[in-house]
Amino acid sequence: MSTSHSTLVQKALENLQLKAVNSGTSTGSHWMDSGSYLTSVSPVDGKSIAQVSQTTADQYEEVMTAATRAFKEWQMKPAPFRGEIVRQFAEKLRVHKHDLGVLVSYEMGKSLQEGLGEVQEMIDICDFAVGLSRQLHGLTMHSERPGHRMYEQYHPLGVVGIISAFNFPVAVWSWNTALAWICGDVCVWKPSEKTPLCGVACQNLIAEVLEANHLPEGISCLVTGDYRIGEKMTHDGRIPLISATGSTRMGKKVAQNVAARLGKSLLELGGNNAIIITPDADIKMTVIGSVFGAVGTCGQRCTSTRRLIIHESVYDTVAEALKKAYGQLRIGNPLDAANHVGPLIDKQSVENYLSALEKVVAEGGSVIVEGGVLSGEGYESGCYVKPAIVEAKPDFEMVQCETFGPILYLIKYSGSVENAIEIQNGVVQGLSSAIMTNNLREAETFLSHSGSDCGIANVNIGTSGAEIGGAFGGEKETGGGRESGSDAWKIYMRRQTNTINYTTELPLAQGIKFEL
Repeated sequence: MSTSHSTLVQKALENLQLKAVNSGTSTGSHWMDSGSYLTSVSPVDGKSIAQVSQTTADQYEEVMTAATRAFKEWQMKPAPFRGEIVRQFAEKLRVHKHDLGVLVSYEMGKSLQEGLGEVQEMIDICDFAVGLSRQLHGLTMHSERPGHRMYEQYHPLGVVGIISAFNFPVAVWSWNTALAWICGDVCVWKPSEKTPLCGVACQNLIAEVLEANHLPEGISCLVTGDYRIGEKMTHDGRIPLISATGSTRMGKKVAQNVAARLGKSLLELGGNNAIIITPDADIKMTVIGSVFGAVGTCGQRCTSTRRLIIHESVYDTVAEALKKAYGQLRIGNPLDAANHVGPLIDKQSVENYLSALEKVVAEGGSVIVEGGVLSGEGYESGCYVKPAIVEAKPDFEMVQCETFGPILYLIKYSGSVENAIEIQNGVVQGLSSAIMTNNLREAETFLSHSGSDCGIANVNIGTSGAEIGGAFGGEKETGGGRESGSDAWKIYMRRQTNTINYTTELPLAQGIKFEL
């Protein structure tokens, strides 16, 4: 890494109050050190950034005690007051946007532009939540009984547990916690063990806001460690809602553990996202959307484009345009704005990527843009790989799977758009989807009841990315959860139906008479 990039990282670490050794357990401004540490290693250069202490069983209990105690006070604050706290947090994020964006880029490996964009998502969801704090609404209904009034209202759940993944190490936490705080909940967050420093940095920032407003410990809590600390959360009856982001395999375990105690789960799991390209597609727009979707974050987004389902009449044209575009990609240090593609998160991800390429070729896939691992100056971490393109069949085992890396499968279809939609829907995941067409009938068919079965369906934009204002999430083995905008706030609350009798009589159901 160049001297200028090293200086940039060091300045960010200092401004975010990160040290060589950091506590990874916090109830707000109170931090606890266990003496057992995770080491955060950057995939950018393979160097250790810092250490973060792992949460012990006793420390976990201290966190949960503080959180349950804080909830009793926090839920009684008016929602607009809670909104003011979130607004102040957003201001703190604005001040530290560049520092946090640099940390995200260096610890996770995504481009600095994407790192800054992720922090902007945090700011945006805070702004959304501030407005929501004055709009938490119920529903009034007419009662069938004279002199009665019925309505619904929403109450806070309590402690919300958040388990986040490495690929969006700060944004997904904020999607959950900003809404949960507005709703009157308190939060316990377990960040990915691959990006623990991002968790410590965010906790430092919110702790300053809470302390400045003389709020109790426990409103925002941090626990750090491997899957075992996450398992403690999923089994804990004091946490009525677990929001978990990660693989489908992980999500199934979370769902089983939480369901066994009749808790609630919000699951954001795997994606196997496709773009349908019809004969009426704008090829230039198609290539831009496809390339960004496939190689952005080195293919490590849950919304990354995995499959292109291309009509046979434009297949060769699209394939050649993609090969030309891939030839122009620059792979390297993500802190350098000249590079398009950074590293994979670690060497295990590199092995998964290589294994996927080997298996799909063994199944009969034809490689049209070669993959492989890069070595030499600038690639010392061993985590830099070349984005690959493979011609494949929709029923290939590897095409049916989600490989968290920059491998794009090209699939040819013939006939009507319904045939392409059937191929798109023929996987177990159901997160994001898109169609490229200037044909109104094709677009509307794609969006109809018999069209895309995904939680996100786009026309003339790619699969990657989402706006704060819309609910984010997917169906089938993607988990069915919804985060961020629209009415996603309702999952962080419990619904209550109320009936008020303002008469001097008590009519009973089904006309039953009970005289005293």
